[in-house]
Amino acid sequence: MKYEKIRKQVLDAILEAVEQGLIKGTSGNIALRDDEDDVVAITPSGIPYKGMTVEDIAIVDLNGKWLEGNYKPSSEVPMHTAVLRARPDVRATVHTHAMYATIMAMGDDAELKPITPPQCEFVPVGIVPFTMPGSDEVADKVVEALGENGRAVLIKNHGMFCCGKNMKAAMAATEYTEEMALTTIYAKLLGTYEPMPEEGVKKMKELIAADQAV
Repeated sequence: MKYEKIRKQVLDAILEAVEQGLIKGTSGNIALRDDEDDVVAITPSGIPYKGMTVEDIAIVDLNGKWLEGNYKPSSEVPMHTAVLRARPDVRATVHTHAMYATIMAMGDDAELKPITPPQCEFVPVGIVPFTMPGSDEVADKVVEALGENGRAVLIKNHGMFCCGKNMKAAMAATEYTEEMALTTIYAKLLGTYEPMPEEGVKKMKELIAADQAV
């Protein structure tokens, strides 16, 4: 089967996200760009992820045209492909409605700051105002909020969008962004909220970047 490798990676990632509680029902979607061809494997629209097969993962081009797959691709194809077109360094993208990230995406105090050292890799986390799901407008706003180097954004009343150089990196951004939201919410409820100092965040980001460059 053509593009089996990237389809399998997308399927494995979506099942992992479901197992971790990052994705429920048929909400959320994951995409991965092929190493050689300008095509993208992406989860299908409205199909339960448990029991899904590799053949069910759709293939689209970088403009979102449906090329292969048993079911039509996710309605969020515009968001995933817009980021992949804008960011040559990005190969994998993850969008979820994870509970704590969704909660933190609301209100005037939506900014996420790292509380533990591993979370530093994924900040700053941009904020995107609510825009209709599946639209070119939300796609453009996510691209803008991510900028040239961003790894994660919160979308108000919608969830989060994360990306990385490969699927492992994109999933890590998703997991740690949700953890950042969770720890922030509980710390604020307990009155113990104290994010990492800016100097510490800066040094951690430099250390992580140096480790990844090796």
